[in-house]
Amino acid sequence: MGDHPVLFIPGPTEVDLELRQILAMPLLGHRETKFVAVVQDVCTRLRGLYLTGQFAAFETCPATALMEAAVRNLVPRGGRSLHLVCGAFSERWWQIAKACGRDAEALVVPLGHAHPASLLRERLQKGPAVSAVAITHNETATGVLEPLRELAAVAKEHAPGAVIMVDVVTSLAGAEVRFDDWGLDFAFAGTQKCLALPPGLCTYAASHRALERAGTIEERGFLLDLPRAVKETNEGKTLATPCVPLVYALQRQLERISEEGLPQRWARHLAMRDTTLAWAQRCGMAPFVQLDTARSPTVSCIDARGANVQGLAQQAANAGFKIDQGYGELKGKAFRIGHMGDHSLARLQELLAAL
Repeated sequence: MGDHPVLFIPGPTEVDLELRQILAMPLLGHRETKFVAVVQDVCTRLRGLYLTGQFAAFETCPATALMEAAVRNLVPRGGRSLHLVCGAFSERWWQIAKACGRDAEALVVPLGHAHPASLLRERLQKGPAVSAVAITHNETATGVLEPLRELAAVAKEHAPGAVIMVDVVTSLAGAEVRFDDWGLDFAFAGTQKCLALPPGLCTYAASHRALERAGTIEERGFLLDLPRAVKETNEGKTLATPCVPLVYALQRQLERISEEGLPQRWARHLAMRDTTLAWAQRCGMAPFVQLDTARSPTVSCIDARGANVQGLAQQAANAGFKIDQGYGELKGKAFRIGHMGDHSLARLQELLAAL
C-alpha cells in the first residue's frame, strides 16, 4: 500500500483506496433528495447482506450502542436475558444488560471454547425462563466462532418466547450469517470489521417479532428506539445527522460485496484462516481455539507457545504491516491476526512471509 501500515488487526481493518476516495467527498445536507434515496438504497442492500426479508437499517454509532439498544428495546424490566459468554466482548454485553437494570445471567465457557448446543439446551430446560438469548457469533477476543445456527435452533425450541439477539460484529460479510433461515430476531455489526470501512456506522437487522416486542416496552430510549428508527431510516429520514460520506462508502461497499458474492466472500475468509493457521503450526505455534469447527474465519488467535510476540509485531511493522499482540489476559501469550474485509490471500501471504 505504501502510504501507511496495512492493518491486519481485528478492527478497524484495512480500507481500500476506492472507498477512501469516496470518504473525501464534499458534504451535502442529509435531507437532500439524492441522499434520502441513498439511505433507502443502503437499507435495501443491508437486507440482502443479512439475508432477511424483514427489516434492516443503520445508525451513526458504535456497535456497543446496539448492544445497549437490544437490551433496552427487547428485554422487559423484570425479564431475564441469558448471555452466552466466551470472552471479553460477550461478557461486555452481559455487563451492559446489568448496567441497564435488567436481570442478566451469564452462561460461561472457558476462553477458547464455544458453547455446545447441549449446554444451552440443558440451561433452558432446567433454569428460569428467559426473555432473550444473547449470542456473540464471533468472539473477537479469542477467535471463537459460536455454532449460531444450532444455538438459535435450541433457543427457538426450548425458549420459544425469547428473542434471539446476536452480535455479528466480526462475522457479518466474513462468515455465514443467515438471519431469516436461522430464526434470528436482532443482529448488528459495525462498519470497521468485515465491511472494511472506517468506524462510525452500525448496521442491524430486526425481525417482525423483535419490533412487536419493542413496541410493548417503555423507556427504550430516543435515538435507538428501534420501531421508530427502523421506520424512519427505511424512509430515508435518519433521526439525527448521519456520517454522510460513510453512508456513501457503505453503499458502494455493499455493491462490491454483491459483485463478489456472499458465498465467495465467505470462502475467501475461510481460505485466509486456513493459510494463517497452517503457517502458525509450521512455526511451532498453534491455534488458541482447539476445536477446528469453532475457529473464526475472520480473526485467528494464535497460541505463541513462548514465541516473542512483541518481536513478531515489530517484524510486521518493519515490513509495513500491523498485527495485534493479544487481548486482555492473553496479551503477549496469544496474538491475533485479523484477516477480514477486503484482504486477499496474496496480501496475507506477504504478511506471513514477513513474520
